[in-house]
Amino acid sequence: MVRVTVAATQKLRLDELDAEQAAAVRAPRGPVCVLAGAGTGKTRTITHRIGHLVSAGHVRADQVLAVTFTARAAGELRSRLRALGLGGEAGQVQARTFHAAALRQLKYFWPQVVGDVPWKLLDRKFPIVAQAAGRAGLATDTDTLRDLTGEIEWAKGSLIAPEDYAAVVARLQRDAPFEASKVAAVYSGYESLKTTAEGLWLDFDDLLLHTAAALEDYTSVAEEFRGRYRSFVVDEYQDVTPLQQRVLDAWLGERDDLTVVGDANQTIYSFTGASPAFLLDFSRRFPEATVIRLERDYRSTPQVVSLANRVIGAARGRIAGTRLQLIGQRPDGPEPAFAEYDDEPAEAAAVAAAVTKLLAKGVPAAEIAVLYRINAQSEAYEQALTEAGIPYQVRGGEGFFNRTDVRQAVQALRQAAARDDLPDARGIELVNLVRAVLARIGLTVEEPVGVQARERWSALMALVNLTEELGTHEPTLDFGGLLRELAARAEARHPPTVQGVTLASLHAAKGLEWDAVFLVGLADGTLPIQHVLGHDGAVSDEAALEEERRLLYVGVTRAREHLQLSWALARSEGGRKVRRRSRFLIGLVPDDSPASRIAPNTTDRRGPKRVHPTCRVCGRPLLNTQATMLGRCTRCPADVDTELLAALQEWRRDKAESLKLPHFVVFSDTTLTAIAEQRPADDRALVAIPGIGAKKLQTYGADVLAIVRSRLNG
Repeated sequence: MVRVTVAATQKLRLDELDAEQAAAVRAPRGPVCVLAGAGTGKTRTITHRIGHLVSAGHVRADQVLAVTFTARAAGELRSRLRALGLGGEAGQVQARTFHAAALRQLKYFWPQVVGDVPWKLLDRKFPIVAQAAGRAGLATDTDTLRDLTGEIEWAKGSLIAPEDYAAVVARLQRDAPFEASKVAAVYSGYESLKTTAEGLWLDFDDLLLHTAAALEDYTSVAEEFRGRYRSFVVDEYQDVTPLQQRVLDAWLGERDDLTVVGDANQTIYSFTGASPAFLLDFSRRFPEATVIRLERDYRSTPQVVSLANRVIGAARGRIAGTRLQLIGQRPDGPEPAFAEYDDEPAEAAAVAAAVTKLLAKGVPAAEIAVLYRINAQSEAYEQALTEAGIPYQVRGGEGFFNRTDVRQAVQALRQAAARDDLPDARGIELVNLVRAVLARIGLTVEEPVGVQARERWSALMALVNLTEELGTHEPTLDFGGLLRELAARAEARHPPTVQGVTLASLHAAKGLEWDAVFLVGLADGTLPIQHVLGHDGAVSDEAALEEERRLLYVGVTRAREHLQLSWALARSEGGRKVRRRSRFLIGLVPDDSPASRIAPNTTDRRGPKRVHPTCRVCGRPLLNTQATMLGRCTRCPADVDTELLAALQEWRRDKAESLKLPHFVVFSDTTLTAIAEQRPADDRALVAIPGIGAKKLQTYGADVLAIVRSRLNG
């Protein structure tokens, strides 16, 4: 009966899918790779594909395991599957994070694999990392522990053992937070300290390691698991680590019933060990795989989509070869705005004023976000929004769990949990108990008046709402489990949702969307971050630079309708204006924007004034021939594509020899450098480079543009 209902639902829903989504849904059982751009409906597509496989009889619902990377994304998958009658109950599709799936499997298989050795889940690494750091002679302050914890997680996610860490870091020329031997000592000590007389502590990466080992080393375990699950779906496949891929391989065995969904141009987590290589090599591993591209963007207006395409269109390298050309499907909206400010306080104040105008137009505060590169940038915006009386939440930062009222609330919950007469409330029933505890410290039924009172009330309600969300997805959740979840979120800087403007880093914004987005602090040294640049502004790490570009792309694609990009020339009020707009903005700011640096032609009674060409980076007048030809001051950072420059030089040599001309007669070195920096896409852009007139365009233009296009697409 369930199968008939699902089939009927699928027929109705499939009629509403676009051609590419429907092709992905109807693809035959076996390896399928869906390259899905931002806003193209990937979650809808993969849930409908699962429904189609079930309704067509290819697989039973309880034989499907869908995995993703965050609890929020897994919850969204479960919600969509429930709407199709496929999730939320025993015997239905399982949708979990990698770690949650591994935890469930390990609990079941542990007695067969390890026996009666007791173990507990380590949801807070800091205390043990602190012990290991102290033994290794390193500091134990919060920042140091966070760096060490991140490095250990990267190593484990990359399948690097403590004894191999130093050698691998040296081979990769990785910028470790401390001396490699010291980090290795902390890593080794951390692993040792997890074994105690009472049993074992397993962190989240250990769950994956032990699960993979159980399937790899124990035939009976592998046979039982593979008899249970026959079809696998992996969302955000560009973000898998080598460790997660090892688990996926163990799940699959020799089978190929796998659907992966991802977009290599949204790869922004390489610091965790994530690699797009598995997505890029999918067709090589499965030559018979069906590959489908989703490029119709249903999230953003055509104006936002156009800017996103131009941002990622400048990308280089292997990942850039997989770029998707998004096609906006929504009605027209306002053009993205660009703004330059004297200093950060002025930028923050202007953003707060713009937010106030959006609120007055009816845009909900929860549908507005301010996104930045690093969490330290949030302070100016927290202050500006507070002064403007606008509620906000800090996502991905320490703001929420460090607030006094939140600490008091968590402490009240801990005290309540310690009482002997605490009712055994679980799942959704836990919500009323949490609400009752928080009522004792000021949570009211109605939202109070006053900015500070509303902020406190919103924070307490966020804890209640989080409990409700967790209890809905985990019916057995008890008070202890809730407190462990809060501790894990505090350590991971993952706050719950508050009804207010969102302040978030670009990394924390991945997977989210808002009606209005402000991308702030877009200055060289911040985006791209300084450590990928040399002291002279030259690029020191091309791969890292491209990941910074993808961060901007992710930020742009978070906006549905309103988008503003801004930067400040100084950090503090009245400070020296030494900053320059991000190199990623070159060519993106419209000529008629107030932030444009193109000087207008002017006249006086003596006729037209001479207008010096200006630097495309800093906007200052260009006063010498070389700078004019390059289109930038010689001291401004170069953005030369070295491989493109080499290809152009090789072409010039061959052309000059065939025409029996000196090399410089074809094009000078400076002109070739300008082409390799500006990467013109058409005749108009090419002749805009000084030194290239109509004759050279006619003689050499087609060749040069072909070389540029080949490099950009390759």
